[in-house]
Amino acid sequence: MIAQTLRAVAQRSRSFVFPHGSCRMLHSGMAVNFSKAYDYDGKTKVTIFNTETDLGLMITGYSQYGFRLNNDMVLIGPISVFPRSVLSWNVNTFEDINEESLSLFPTLDPKIDVLIIGIGDQSPSPPLSKRIIEFMKKHKINVEVLRTEQACATFNFLNAENRMVACALIPPLHISYNENDILQTKLKQKELYETD
Repeated sequence: MIAQTLRAVAQRSRSFVFPHGSCRMLHSGMAVNFSKAYDYDGKTKVTIFNTETDLGLMITGYSQYGFRLNNDMVLIGPISVFPRSVLSWNVNTFEDINEESLSLFPTLDPKIDVLIIGIGDQSPSPPLSKRIIEFMKKHKINVEVLRTEQACATFNFLNAENRMVACALIPPLHISYNENDILQTKLKQKELYETD
């Protein structure tokens, strides 16, 4: 029963549409908190981190154009996300990631523990990953180079745990859709265009 409920919540929270249906569907990086799942009254409690605004900024969705945050802000292009702020990131593709484009992260105070880099829908290439890891290792910062979808989920989870984390994200070039995504988009569009 709990597993079915979690799947239903995950499917409902997975798809988003920009206002007025002007952009493509977004997919969320969702993290679920199971702590204190049973409160002794016969009810199970689940918290979806990326809907909680008091935990800081969370990434609720992405498209080929940009990202949506849990405060309903939509950002266009590559971004750097921190627990309480967001900056534009001056890269176009994962080939543009180098020491210069990462120079902001070692200078932050307080120092971050983990930098998560989302490189779109490309698979991380070993030479790129190795170069980035060596650069950040000099500054004693752990690095994860992931596809954007996994990077969003990882950032949300670590941020909800109050870790000193930052995330640098490049929107993917391609987004794959499944039947549920299409159905959810149609339902959302119907909701948007219904009149009383």
